[in-house]
Amino acid sequence: MTADVDSARPGARPDRGAGEDSGGYELFRDDWGIPHLRAADALTLARAQGHATALDRAWQLETERHRVLGTSASHLGAEAVDWDRFVRRARIADTARRCFDRLAPETAAWVTAYADGVNEGLAEGAERAPEFAAVGLAPGRWEPWTPLGVWLSTHILFAGFPTKLWREEVARRLGEDRMTLFATDGPGTAGSNGWLLTGARTATGAPLLAGDPHRFIEDPGVYQQIRLACPEFDVVGIAVPGIPGIAHFGHTGHVAWAITNAMADYQDLYRERLRRTPDGGVEALGPDGWYRAHAHTETIEVAGAAPEQVEVIETDRGPVIIGGDPGAEETISLRYPPRVTGELGFDVLPALLRARTVADVDTALDRWVEPVNVVLAADTAGSTLHRVAGHVPVRPYANRLRVVPAEDPAYAWRDGETVPLPRTEADGPAGIAVMANERGLAAPLGVEFAPQHRARRIRELLGADTDWTPDAQAAVHTDTLLASSRQLLSLLAWAPALGPAAERLRDRLLRWDRHMDADSTDATLYARLRTDVVHRLAAHPALKGVTGADDPWRSAAYPALFRPWLAAVPRIGYALESLLTVGLLPYEDRLALVAASAEAVAAAADETPPAPWGELHRLSPWQALPDRTPDASVGSDAQAIRPGVAGDHDCVLSTSSVPGVTDLFARGPAARYVWDLARREDSRWAVPFGASGVPGSAHHRDQTPLWVRGTLAPVVTDWNLLHRTTPHRTTHRPEETPAMTAATEPVAPALRPAVHEQKIEGFGTVRLVPVDPAADAELLHGWVTEERARFWGMADHTREQVREIYEFVDSLPTHHAYLALRDGVPAALFQTYEPDADPVGECYDVQPGDFGIHLLIAPAEGEGAVKGYTEALLTAFIAYVFSDPAHLRVVVEPDARNEKALARMVRVGFELGPEIKKPEKTARLAFLTRAALGLA
Repeated sequence: MTADVDSARPGARPDRGAGEDSGGYELFRDDWGIPHLRAADALTLARAQGHATALDRAWQLETERHRVLGTSASHLGAEAVDWDRFVRRARIADTARRCFDRLAPETAAWVTAYADGVNEGLAEGAERAPEFAAVGLAPGRWEPWTPLGVWLSTHILFAGFPTKLWREEVARRLGEDRMTLFATDGPGTAGSNGWLLTGARTATGAPLLAGDPHRFIEDPGVYQQIRLACPEFDVVGIAVPGIPGIAHFGHTGHVAWAITNAMADYQDLYRERLRRTPDGGVEALGPDGWYRAHAHTETIEVAGAAPEQVEVIETDRGPVIIGGDPGAEETISLRYPPRVTGELGFDVLPALLRARTVADVDTALDRWVEPVNVVLAADTAGSTLHRVAGHVPVRPYANRLRVVPAEDPAYAWRDGETVPLPRTEADGPAGIAVMANERGLAAPLGVEFAPQHRARRIRELLGADTDWTPDAQAAVHTDTLLASSRQLLSLLAWAPALGPAAERLRDRLLRWDRHMDADSTDATLYARLRTDVVHRLAAHPALKGVTGADDPWRSAAYPALFRPWLAAVPRIGYALESLLTVGLLPYEDRLALVAASAEAVAAAADETPPAPWGELHRLSPWQALPDRTPDASVGSDAQAIRPGVAGDHDCVLSTSSVPGVTDLFARGPAARYVWDLARREDSRWAVPFGASGVPGSAHHRDQTPLWVRGTLAPVVTDWNLLHRTTPHRTTHRPEETPAMTAATEPVAPALRPAVHEQKIEGFGTVRLVPVDPAADAELLHGWVTEERARFWGMADHTREQVREIYEFVDSLPTHHAYLALRDGVPAALFQTYEPDADPVGECYDVQPGDFGIHLLIAPAEGEGAVKGYTEALLTAFIAYVFSDPAHLRVVVEPDARNEKALARMVRVGFELGPEIKKPEKTARLAFLTRAALGLA
């Protein structure tokens, strides 16, 4: 008998009753380790959120606190000095203090409670996190204003003000008329998708709200799944660690909301003129002449190196972030709304938690400041909202484009005035609203936006059905059509005088479906062609001004922190579609350039055939420190930690590599969500890694397989289906009710997270969920002891023996056991194993990519109930196995006497192999290859 379960499988339950000090609240967790918090009042709940976050994300919180203060280099070393210098010069911490002082008293108390909870949990959280010991660091203390500092430091570069430096350089080097040549209508820094379906397009008649924020992916993740409940509200959502409440993506049970970056421009750069005074002070030139500017010096401690001094200067425009010395090539200040107004918008956060209608969300967001977002919202009554929220100052259009002179009053902000923000209901005639950073609702507020490709593709996909469900949103989340490839492929189609190899390449790419799928070698060839074209453009004389030896990247005028915005090759890569369309080069020159690239790529492909795109397109997340602890959720498999993924920059699945630089990607979906306004418990979510930020935790990276596949975990809302991990103690003890008592019953199969889900026409939906040995022992014992299951070899086993077998296999990393559910009802036992780690591997010549399976059909239905019953289940099982490109051949070894099973395998497409002798039986091998299914 060879059927086992990975001990770190998705859905593995934490120890129940693991006594974390509640500090006056209740902490429950679902099977993914996601915290569900319950308290008697909102203040206690805010403290609970901070405390629970410190337990799960202590190192992440400490990292963020140091980033706010500009003290990261004190333990990370010289590589963090650039950030520390910037954040001090930009006066992030001082701005956070100002904004905290302007909060409404009740909001200030709420934020303070969160910070208190962080401080209460940090010591215990630090004991769990190995990074503290690795760098010899003890956790510091959070101040009440620290959460506002975390928000500011996280979003200060979000609007991409360094792009103005790039435009300034383009105008200077290529001419004023070329300033927006690289605009691309495409951001190089961020991107997100969001969509809303009104009840006219859903199976329930109630709205659905879904999407995925695309950000730089960090480990631990930048988003935290959480539930916050007290008598005033009960909200599930995706929070930012270090920030109380749920700012971006939430569902109160009555109303749900989600955001994307509006791509608005609301930060300005001013070219300053400074001079020293005899006493060592600093004067700045303003519209009314010279005046005394603020200036002081701070010290940056650097681990392993000498301390560095940084002079902090602030003019009437804002903090000086570039230059500052009298002889500096450039001296530039940054003006951003929170520094000017002392407002950040945090008074909105508790109001969102209490929202019950779209109108409540709309009213709350009128006070939002930074960043500027596009918002979608819907409520259970069917009302919808599509609006922009944030602070955009009124000032000349030139301020949006480039660095402007500080002393000229024409470029000043109009005090107290903000640009009116567009808003509308989202229930247009199509019943679809989409936000994807495109030039849409926020067009009057910005300069550069994302291409229309993602927005158009999402509308196209959603417009194909009027019966959408939460689970069906995965087809949108994971769509890989690369519409931006059209221009390059069009030039390739007309490229003249290609050699035979390049002709074959052209024919192949013109037949390509333009999907950047993980198993596609055509996608890899396209990426190779795109890279070659980018480099040829970079070498072209027309762009020599920004790509030559003195390109902006190498300019000493700009701090190293901003150099990624000034790098020409990435700019060319992101703008490639535009550069191949506009008149930068004559049409004939563009054809010749693409033809030369085709010849080069074709020659290389003949020597080195392309690997599947997923082998090259791997996640490369940012970490403050590399992992130093083996991870129970993925074992030691480096590819599981850095998985290969489908998609590309302009796909809906926007896993953004840097064209012309690398196929690896560091930006992509930092979370996925589906909010169901019919039944909140039918909502879904996932993050790239897991709920825990602690290396070695079972929930550190257990959602990664879901995230790679595009499937989502269920949002559990029934308290009786959660695992209580804190004692029931509260400083404001409510009346004890059955609902307040944590459940200790096992999770039913239908409520467990699925590793695979597939709808089979005429059969139903098949879900594969991990076997729970204790919970499923009775069910499995009934199946394996029936006469019809005699070949399974467990006919004489007791219930306890069945449980013990599956508990044993639960400890092995090479075998897996799943219950197959048909429309929620257990239908089969499906088991997988790696043959070279199994006795069967000693009986035949195991080939690379072999993957073994076993199948036991439940007795309740049987093949007689539904024609093709077993074949339908096998369809789902095989699809799951081959969803991993590393699996090349499925191996089965039924009892040689089981003619019925052998005949079934042949019908499905297996080829019979030799008989083998095993201790418990004589088996017949059978094999099914990817090629046989047309998947090679």
